[in-house]
Formats: sequence, C-alpha cells, structure tokens
Amino acid sequence: MSKQDRAISELEARIGYQFKDPSMLQRAVTHSSAIAPTKRTKESYQRLEFLGDRVLGLVVADRLLRDNIGANEGGLSRALNAVVRKESCAEVARTLEVGKAIILGQSEAKTGGASKEAILGDVCEAIIGALYVDGGLETARIFIETRFVKFIKAGTDGRGDAKTSLQEWAQSRGLSLPQYVEVAREGPDHAPEFTIEVRIDKHAPEQSEGKSKKFAEHEAATKFLVREGIWSEDDE
Repeated sequence: MSKQDRAISELEARIGYQFKDPSMLQRAVTHSSAIAPTKRTKESYQRLEFLGDRVLGLVVADRLLRDNIGANEGGLSRALNAVVRKESCAEVARTLEVGKAIILGQSEAKTGGASKEAILGDVCEAIIGALYVDGGLETARIFIETRFVKFIKAGTDGRGDAKTSLQEWAQSRGLSLPQYVEVAREGPDHAPEFTIEVRIDKHAPEQSEGKSKKFAEHEAATKFLVREGIWSEDDE
C-alpha cells in the first residue's frame, strides 16, 4: 500500500464509514492542481464539493426545522447561515485530519495547500458529497449531525453567527463597528497560527487564536459575546 493510499484509508477510518466504491473518497480529496486540465472536472473534488454543499444545507435546514418548532423563516435562515460556512467545514476537516490525505499538485503542496482554509472547507463538502453518492442521504446525515453538532447546537440555541451577532449588538448601542486586528502570527508560512483581537469603543478588547484569520475572528467575537453576557458560556 502506498503512503497516499494509507493516508486515505486512515481518513476513511476516522470518518467512520467504509466506502463501497473506494475511488469516491480518493476523488473527494483530490485537488484540481493534481489533475491534468482536461480531466479536472471528472477526477477532482469539484463536482462532489458542489453536491456536498447542497446536501449539508438540506440536512442542517431539516435539523434546525425540527429542533426549532416556533422559529420563523428569518431566524431559521440566520441559524442555517451560521452553520453552513466555509469556516465550519474547515474546522470539521481539521478534526478529521483531512490535510494528511489531500492530493495536491506540486506547486499547491509547496505553498501549504493542505492547511489552507478554503481547500479544507472544499474537501469537507466533497466528502459529504461522496458519502451521499456512495451511501445515500442517511449516511451523509449521520456524518453531518455527528461532525457539525457544535455548530448545529449553536444555531439551535439561537446564537447565530458570532461576528454578525456582535456587529448587531454594537449597532444597537450606537457603538463603533467591531474591528478585527491581527496582533500576532506564528508558525511556518504553510501552517501559520493567527492571533486576532476584536475591538469596540468603550469596551476591553478580546483575543483568540486560529489556523486562519476568519476562524480566529469568529472565536474572538464569541469570547467577547460571552464575556459581556450576551451569550451564555454554557452554550459554547
């Protein structure tokens, strides 16, 4: 077994589903940079990503609808948008250590493609698409409701997106809009760790770290909301 095949096999074990068609998972982790231009549509993860994004939205919308009996369309839409984000997908991909199995072209690999937020998010969606094609909607649903439980719970609790909630809170009090400032960056270029500080007039700043600026921004906003008593710490 090659090193790449072993990485994909180990990823399959972490996902917790044995693919009937093993090539489906391989395609889900294959970036277009690793495929010749004439074969990219067929052999890269692009089409599975497209499908997985829609399956993710359907499963999460259905779950939110069942868990929020009295919620109106606006509230459900905000909750859905808070869950179905590239940042959420990238975080799920990191917990699965998807980066170890991603197949990249040489140039993309050299620039740290396996740890890039956008690629990790895309691959997570492609894996969902692959699960749907290989095992049906129920297989995809189990994966989504297990792996996205943190984000679904936040949506169910009515918290919505942290950055949006913080902006609305600041506007409602006549405060300046939140500013997100990079105060530190550590680690190698292909796998940096960012420290982001959120600042609002008349309030102490709050900081958080993350593998991407967007993730760190959302975490800093969450900390700010919890600290100010806008969100409950128990809901984190």
